[in-house]
Amino acid sequence: MTVQIRNLDAKPAKITDEELAALGAGLRGEVALKGEPGYDEARTLWNATVNRKPGIVVRARGSADVQAAVNLAQEKRLLISVRSGGHQIAGHAVADGALLLDLSQMRSVRVDPMTRTAWVEPGATLGDVDKETAAHGLALPMGINSTTGIAGLTLGGGFGWLTRKYGMTIDNLISADVVTADGKRLRASENDHPDLFWAIRGGGGNFGIVTAFEFRLHQVGPEVLAGLIVYPYAEAGRLLREYRRITADAPDDLTIWTVFRKAPPLPFLPAEWHGREVFVIAACYAGDPAKGEAALAPLRRLGEPIADVIGPSPLAGWQAAFDPLLAPGARNYWKSHDFLDLPDALIDILAGALSSSPSPNCEIFVAHVGGAMARVRPEATAYPQRASHFIMNIHTRWDKAKQDDECRRWARSIFDKTAPHATGTAYVNFMPEDEPDRITGVYGDNMQRLSEVKAKYDASNLFRLNHNIQPAREMAAAE
Repeated sequence: MTVQIRNLDAKPAKITDEELAALGAGLRGEVALKGEPGYDEARTLWNATVNRKPGIVVRARGSADVQAAVNLAQEKRLLISVRSGGHQIAGHAVADGALLLDLSQMRSVRVDPMTRTAWVEPGATLGDVDKETAAHGLALPMGINSTTGIAGLTLGGGFGWLTRKYGMTIDNLISADVVTADGKRLRASENDHPDLFWAIRGGGGNFGIVTAFEFRLHQVGPEVLAGLIVYPYAEAGRLLREYRRITADAPDDLTIWTVFRKAPPLPFLPAEWHGREVFVIAACYAGDPAKGEAALAPLRRLGEPIADVIGPSPLAGWQAAFDPLLAPGARNYWKSHDFLDLPDALIDILAGALSSSPSPNCEIFVAHVGGAMARVRPEATAYPQRASHFIMNIHTRWDKAKQDDECRRWARSIFDKTAPHATGTAYVNFMPEDEPDRITGVYGDNMQRLSEVKAKYDASNLFRLNHNIQPAREMAAAE
């Protein structure tokens, strides 16, 4: 008996029972085929629009398992995908007929409170990291949804409530253990393979598979001042102009984001507002609480809100506050832009965009970043957009497959209308699968160097199921 699997030329390849048995015998984890335990669990992602069936699943439990899977893929020229948290919107973690390397069982988080550092395995979620770091009064700047995987978030950059104060997740990465395309296990840091270390800080999973991250942690809390102020959506235009003014002078301790959506049935919202369009200000102050009240005061003088629920909160709790709105199992499609400013013409587009929303769970999110993140040089890491700026994510979310076209059209329409005001860069973790032509613009002046590092560590482009950066020779040929 043989198993059919795809190779790098998109042609069928065969793996014999003997080869599968040899692979499985050398693993701490296990091999799973269709119909076997673990297969469906490994291939099921956060985004329900992704429903693909890999040829073989390797469920790794350590670096040696990762090396074994990579060696097999390289020897047989197999198409290989890598899944950690399974949260990426593009769904690159799973491909039909490919070898799926599943890292979701590698979830260890080890905190050293004396050195304020943590070692984190790639299958860990942000919630896993928060639980371990919070026990010591420490925190890592990360994203805003606790079910997100740490690996994908970090490799794409990583931003959230602590970014303005302590930088992006990649700015707090000290080192990483990486299995490269030749099956070698390398340490990447400022001193060891610094070119690889530079590339994995924003360049995604193009250069190897990270089996452990070493992070720098920061003392935060024990509580932050955080929460929401909710207004009628009719106020969006006026409030966005005020938001633009307030964020221009905000201290690094203060992060303010906005969300436009139909109000979910949250207990602090009056019942008559459930399902109606609202404009939401989400804020987090991660410094001295007394100074925080003063810093937040301008937000609380903007008018008469439907609700104001900003108050003291454990950081880990605030990090999970949006989890109910981002639960797995729904169908999702995102489109994203970076803006250096919010000009009036852009505000007018955003202030009218929600009226045509095709689903009650669709939203437009605008995050302001800067502070410590903006004090890093654009060429210092692969992630290039270091100016203080706004990141927009058009988050389209729905339940039924029959709505796929309508919901995607809505997101693309807003994306197109707002494009004239965008920088051309983007946060790769917010990019859907259908944007391969954006990659060069996303990385800008860093693109050539990225392609050269790719050629050094993955000349055959084994790791291609991602927002792909082609090796230098391939990129030149394509041009």
